[in-house]
Formats: sequence, structure tokens, C-alpha cells
Amino acid sequence: MATSSSDAPSPLTAPRPLSAQDIRTLGLAALGGALEFYDFIIFVFFTAVMGRLFFPPETAEWLRQLQTFGLFAAGYLARPLGGIVMAHFGDRTGRKRMFTLSVFLMSVPTLCMGLLPTFATAGYAAPLLLLTLRLLQGAAVGGEVPGAWVFVSEHVPEHRVGLACGTLTSGLTLGILLGSLVATAVNTAFTPEQVMAYGWRVPFVVGGVFGFLAVFLRRWLQETPVFEEMRQRKALVKELPLKAALQGHAPAVVVSMIFTWVLTAGIVVVILMTPTLMQQLHGIPPARALAANSVATLTLTVGCVCYGLLADRLGATRAMAIGSGVLLVAAQLFYRGVASAPEHLVPLYAAVGFCVGVAGVVPAVMVHAFPPAVRFSGLSFSYNVAYALFGGLTPLAVTLAMKESPLAPAHYVSGVCAVGLAVALLRSRGFAARASDPAPPPTPSR
Repeated sequence: MATSSSDAPSPLTAPRPLSAQDIRTLGLAALGGALEFYDFIIFVFFTAVMGRLFFPPETAEWLRQLQTFGLFAAGYLARPLGGIVMAHFGDRTGRKRMFTLSVFLMSVPTLCMGLLPTFATAGYAAPLLLLTLRLLQGAAVGGEVPGAWVFVSEHVPEHRVGLACGTLTSGLTLGILLGSLVATAVNTAFTPEQVMAYGWRVPFVVGGVFGFLAVFLRRWLQETPVFEEMRQRKALVKELPLKAALQGHAPAVVVSMIFTWVLTAGIVVVILMTPTLMQQLHGIPPARALAANSVATLTLTVGCVCYGLLADRLGATRAMAIGSGVLLVAAQLFYRGVASAPEHLVPLYAAVGFCVGVAGVVPAVMVHAFPPAVRFSGLSFSYNVAYALFGGLTPLAVTLAMKESPLAPAHYVSGVCAVGLAVALLRSRGFAARASDPAPPPTPSR
């Protein structure tokens, strides 16, 4: 495979335009990803309700919140195992099989969550069952997200990898928007007492149905041309794909994990945690906080595509540097602005949501970092281990830090973005290992 010192497309490669089949693949993959990611994140929008229903009523409020975010974190901690197993077979037997299997494995536990007994009915068995289902969800999404990025990037021309990854990521964030809209609808249609009694079950049951719809949609997708070419040339990796990725591409693994940290800071703190934080810190009603979150997630969806286009134009690493710097500033302006003027929540949240769109660049960097034979395994390991570590522990760390400062979320996001900016600048100037940033080979024409 040819290597390059840049993650920008090679000018020597004759570009081909996006075909109708490319666009169809991107659309179906993004829609399926949206439905599956809805299943994974709907839990976070009902953390306050779930905490009261699944833990003893005498539990202190701060401890209940910590325990509930701990259950949320458990899903992230299970991601590496699911991702490693699915990536192994994705590199050995095909991308499409794992891409379809992951969404099926997500829909079943989501549906079961909506049918669970609460603490009042089942005692301590209730949180244990919830924990088990959350772990199963984490294992499923561990294979879904990296598999989706690899799948779409191997279907499009080389000079459109940024757009493909940004579009797929926007589909995942659309799942967050869908979750926010459903949560808003539930809190609007039902009284708080009704939500506690039975309304909280609706989003999980709906999520199970969404999951099975995503399974159906993915039956229309085809195996990637890159994998088919490797299979025909008998170029599939013969040893353990993960072992080959770790031994031959360690710098790529490190850089991918650092940039994943930036992604988790933006998604977990700014998008997933903030609606609950706004209610606690500034007394903003749940319906208003969730409505503002919906606006922010919509601008995030647009931002992912815009940053993906920027990555195709400037190179993924340069786009990553720009995005990290912008988000660093935007996080401070958002949390400080809402603290001083809560009435400006919606426009401030919309602006910072767009800036979190730098998340759409992260997969483009990782796709360029690994050769096709070990791409799924290398990307999956880097992303899932980093997300398990940073995404899983971030809610706990931010919650504890808020005891010292209400601006802890802003400081955390800005600090992580500063690290991402530094790494991107060093890498773009040639101080990082060039071998960790090869360009993928031209996509075979169909």
C-alpha cells in the first residue's frame, strides 16, 4: 500500500465523483446508524428518572446521580470487547456481516430495558438487570461505530473520505437528536408523575422497534469494494488482525486515541450531560433544556458534515487542529454565558453544538491511519478503548469536579481540546510519525 506524509488525498490519484450507489450507501448507513445510536444514548436523557426508579429511595441525591451515571459509563466500558471481537471478524470475513449484526445486538437489550421491573418491584435485582442490558448495548455499539466508519470510507473515492465519515457521524448524532426529541415529547405529553409511572418506558420500546428497522435497512447494503479486492487478491491478514495493528501501527493507535478523547469530551459533556446539568445548575425546566439540546444536536449534525468537507479540502489533521481550537473557546463561552444569562441558552447551545462537529473529522484521521487489512481492528481498538476510558469516566469525573466549581464542564472540555490541538499541530508539522498517517489506496471502481 502506498504511503503518504499527509492525510489529504493524493493529487496523483485520478478522482472519480460520488456515484448514485455511493450516495445510497451513505444514506442507508447514516440512517441505520442514527436508529442504532438512538438506542444507545436514550438512557442518558432519563438518568434522573432512572436513578429514582432503580435505586433505593433513601439514597442521597448526589450518590443516586453518581450511580446512574455509573450505569451509563458501564455501556462504554463494555465497548472494547464487543469492538475487538466484531472487528476481528470484520477484517477476516467481511465488513457488511458485522455491520448488520451489531444493530441487531443493540435492539434486543433496548427493548428489554423498556420492560424491566423497577426497584420497588424487584429490589436490587432491578439495577443489576439494568447493568447487564447496558453492558450488552455497549458491546454492540463497540462494533457498530468503527464498523460504520470503515464501511462508508471504503465505498467512496479517496478524496471523499472526509465527507463520508462526516456524513456517517452526522447520522450517529442524528440518533442523539432523535433521542432528545423523543425525550422532549415524553416530558411534554406526560406529567412528571406519569413519566415516573410508565412514560419512561416508551422511548426504550420505540428504540427496540427502531433497531429492527435498521436491521432491515442494512440488508440493502453491499460489501465494500476494498474488502472484496483484498479477498480476491487473497490479501486478507492471516495473523490476528489486532496483533498486526498494534505491532505495526502503534503511533497511529496513540494519535487515534487522543483524538477520540476530544470526540468524547464534546459528545459526552456538551451534548449528553449538559441538559441534566442545566437543570441542576440553573434551574432550567427539563422540557426547555431538552428543546435547547435538540437545537444543539441539529447544529452538531450539520457541523459534522461541514468539518468532513473541510477535512477533504485541507487534510484531516489540519481540520482537526482548527476544530479543536474553536471548540476550546466555544465551550468556555457557552457555560459562562448560560451561567450569567440563562435566557440565552438556545443560541449559545446551538453555537457550541456546531463546534462539536469536529467529531466528524476524527474517523477520517483514523481511517487514513491504518491499512485496509487491519483497518477495522486498528480503528476499533483505538476508538473503543479510548472511549471506554475517557467516555466512561468523564461523567463521573465532571460530576465530582462540579462539587468544586460549577464551570468544571467547561474546563474539562477546553483542557481536552488543548491536548488535541497540540497533537494535531505537532502531527501536521511533521513531528509525529509519518508512518501513522498513510493515505488509503484508491477505491476500486465498480
